[in-house]
Parts: sequence; C-alpha cells; structure tokens
Amino acid sequence: MKHYSAAISLIRRLDLLGFNRDVVKFDICTFNIAINCYCNVKRVDFSFSLLGKIMKLGYEPDPLTFNTLIRGLCIDGKLTPAVRFFGEIVKKGFQPNLITYGTLINGLCKTGDTRTAILLLKDMEQVGSCQPDIVVYNTIVDSLCKEKKVNEAFKTFSDMIEKGITPDVVTYNCMIHCVCNLGQWKELKRLLSEMAGRNISPNARTFNVLVHVLCKQGMVTEAEEVLELMIRRGAEPDVITYNALINGYCLLGKVDGARRVLELMIQRGVEPDVVTFSALMNGNCLQGKVDEARRVFELMIQRGVEPNVVTYNALMNGYCKSKRIREALSCFRDIYQKGLIPDKITYNTLMGGLCHVGRPLDALVFVDEMKARGLALDAVAYSTLVHGLCKSQHVDEALALMKMIEFSGLHTNIVLYNTLIDGLCKAGRVDSANELFLSLSAKGLHPNIYSYNAMIHGFCKEGRLKEATELSKKIEENGCAPNSYTYNIILQGFLQNNEAAKAIELLQVMVDGGFSVIACTKNLLVNLLSDDGLDYSLKKVLQKFLGNT
Repeated sequence: MKHYSAAISLIRRLDLLGFNRDVVKFDICTFNIAINCYCNVKRVDFSFSLLGKIMKLGYEPDPLTFNTLIRGLCIDGKLTPAVRFFGEIVKKGFQPNLITYGTLINGLCKTGDTRTAILLLKDMEQVGSCQPDIVVYNTIVDSLCKEKKVNEAFKTFSDMIEKGITPDVVTYNCMIHCVCNLGQWKELKRLLSEMAGRNISPNARTFNVLVHVLCKQGMVTEAEEVLELMIRRGAEPDVITYNALINGYCLLGKVDGARRVLELMIQRGVEPDVVTFSALMNGNCLQGKVDEARRVFELMIQRGVEPNVVTYNALMNGYCKSKRIREALSCFRDIYQKGLIPDKITYNTLMGGLCHVGRPLDALVFVDEMKARGLALDAVAYSTLVHGLCKSQHVDEALALMKMIEFSGLHTNIVLYNTLIDGLCKAGRVDSANELFLSLSAKGLHPNIYSYNAMIHGFCKEGRLKEATELSKKIEENGCAPNSYTYNIILQGFLQNNEAAKAIELLQVMVDGGFSVIACTKNLLVNLLSDDGLDYSLKKVLQKFLGNT
C-alpha cells in the first residue's frame, strides 16, 4: 500500500519546506519523492511549488522531476497545461525521454485528444533523441479504435510495422475489438490469420473481446464456438467470458441457453458473480418469467453473492411488467434495508410500474424523493408520468407536472405535448387542448400527424366538425401528411353526427387515396346502410364500397 499522505507528513516533519542544510541533507531524489507524493494526492500545485524551491536552492531538476510533474498534470486531467509545460521545458533545453512522451501521449489519449497525441508521436520520430516503442503505438492505436477511426488505426498499425516494431497481442486485441464493433468480419479473419502467421497466441482478452462483440451482434452460436476454441487452446475462460455469453443469450430471449452456460461455468470451477446472476434474472424478466428470476435471486443468495442495485432493478422490472406492484415495492424497500442506494433506473422502473397499474399519483410521490437524492428526472420518466396521469384522467396533475418541466428548463419534445393534448381532449377539455396545440410553435416545436389527429379527434367527439375539417386541411400546409387514422376519425365524426353526404364524399376521397377503413368505422357505415332515410344515390355508393370490402 502506498501511503502518500504519510510520506508528505514525514517530509514536512523533516522541515523540507523550511529547508535547513545544516540539519538535514536533502537532494534532488528527496524532492522528487515529495513531488510524486503530491501528484498522487492530486495536489500538483504543491508539486510545482517544490519545483520553484528546487530552482531557488540551486538544484538541477532531472528527467524524473519533469516526468513526474507531467504525470501529475495528466492525473489531474490538466492536459492543456501539461502540453504547455512540456513545450516550455523543451525550449529550455530539456531532452524528453520515452517516459516523458509516453506519459503525455497516454494522458492525451485518455481524454480523447488523439490528434495531439499523434503530433507528439511524429515529433518523437522526427527529433530522433528517442523512438516510440510498442507501448506508445498501442496507446494511440487503442485510442483511435475507441473513436472508431479504423482507417487511421490501420495506418498507425502499418507505420509501426514499417518502422520495425512488431505488434503484440495487445495491438491485435485493440484492432480486433474495433473491427468487431464495426461488423468488419473479413478484417477480423485477416487479423486472426495474421496473428497466427506471426506466432502471436490469442490471450483471454482476445477471446473475451470476440465473445463480447459476437454476443452484442446477436451471434451467440458463433460466440459459444469461440468459447469452445478458447478451452481447446488452453486459454481458460473467466467470469467475464461467461457473463458476456449469458447476457447474449438473455438479450435474445434464450434463457435456457443462458442457464446452460451458467451450469457450465460452475462445472469448470468459475464462480458466478453479481453480474452473472443479474443478467440471468434480467433475461427471465424480459420473458415474463419473474418467478424464475426470483429463483435465480435465491440461488445467488445461497451461493453467497450479494445483490446490488442492478440486481434489484432487474427483479423490480419483472414485477412491474407483470403488474405485481406490491412485490416491486417490497424490492424497493429491500434496497434500503441492504444499505444500497436506488438509482435513476430504480425510480423510473417503479414509477412506470405504478402508472401501469393505474396509480400515477403514487408514482408522483417519488419525484420529490428523486430530487432530494440529487437524481434528475429524464425524458423517459416525465413521459411515463404524463402518460400515466392522462390515462387515469388526472389531467390537472399532468398539466402541473408539465409546468414544472418547463420551469426547470428541461428538454421537452412533441411526444410529451401530444400525450397531454390527447389527455385533455379525452377529458372533454378540448379548448384547453387547442390552446396548448396552438402554443407549440412558440415553444419551438412543430405539430406532427399525432398532434393533429389528437385535436381532430377531440373536435369530432364534441361535434365540432367544422373545426375538425378546417384543421385537417392545414395538415399538408404545415408539412405533414394525413394518414388512415386522420380520415377514419373525421369519417366517424360525420357518421355519428348524421352528416351522411359529407361522410360518403370523404369515403370516396379515402378510397381514391388508397386509405383503409378500420373495423369500427365500417360498422358505422353498415348501420348507415340500414337507414331508410338515406338518399338513394348515396346508398348506391355505399353499397358498392361495402360490396368491394
């Protein structure tokens, strides 16, 4: 264990900062140790104060001094000052070594500034005082791969080989991960063949990458073949390998396959962890097998594996989807009893479950609890709550929530407003819905076909057919296109308000436009046909339509 704070305390006790040469003799090594300690406790400012002290006392900083300071800046995430400091000391005659360049390149790559890292690599090659090694190249190749810049990664890879540096298993692992993520299977085969040609044996990391990416692509059969090959080659799969395969089967709904892999890993002496059991529970819950998920949970406890919040989230999700909200709430209480901290997914799942069983007001209680815990509600949570409130006809609460969303400056979208407009219309508050509809452009939102359909439906329900028809004419003017549902709701409005002539006229437009008539609309048309008061010419048109459907 590295006790940096204790070392700093000891140095202070030796009165380093109030340096007295007659009492204790310190040299540059002592200063370097102190600088390193301060850097590791993220007090690089104190490290630079010591650099000033070194200069003042007439000592000469050595490469270790500068390398440690650069590393300290990198640890602290201060890459711009690190690059600037590097430039300053080089101008003053400092000759950077491989560690100097490697430290700075690693820091730049970790913060995503691969461009500057590549410039430093070129500087290394041109200056010639020290040449990049395999570690430097691997750092840059890995960073380019993570940024999915596969062409640049291959170019750097080729440059490295041209300069006589042989790639190792780490290099190939980076490249393999990259091409797999991009689905470039031909490149994968070429890289694996090239590895074999160079007598570079894949390690556990290589196989884990292959299994993980193949599972991500839904290719679990191929992933299991890789697992078998791994075992044949003597590279024993670890818990990461098995977890990737179990998760892959679960995401495809093949829970039996996942269970078989669990049994295999136990047989081979690999202990399943919390990730293993959580993945298997989640897979069962996604298939609606929440009782089986509970059995997996019990097995997990029996094997001495402590559940985490992800485990409980999976189980809660299963209970909520099955409308077993009492058991979901029991899981929520267990989270607290276990000393765990619920996260955003926990609350979103529970609020969604409560809305799903028609208890949106109970779900609202958790909004304040989330805020108290410093968890911000996202668009998913707000959409769920607004939809749940509107569906249960708690429209005033939905409006209040929407005002809170707007006041908080959170991002809103047209889907959220469509839900509210539809809820207001279904609650018979069409004028309020229309007012909200007309305010959309001022909010920077453009109504879509769902917005129009909600309003048209609201107008038709209240017999305000003129307003419904006028609004339908504006759909195309505003860059939207009416759909089958648009025509059906207006047609139903005409039929329910004894506007037979307009209904038949609209029906003809629908037929000519290739729009279908839904079942409930057709029933209304059949009822109209039996009306003795219907005009003969209209009846003939209607008979022809119904005879052709």
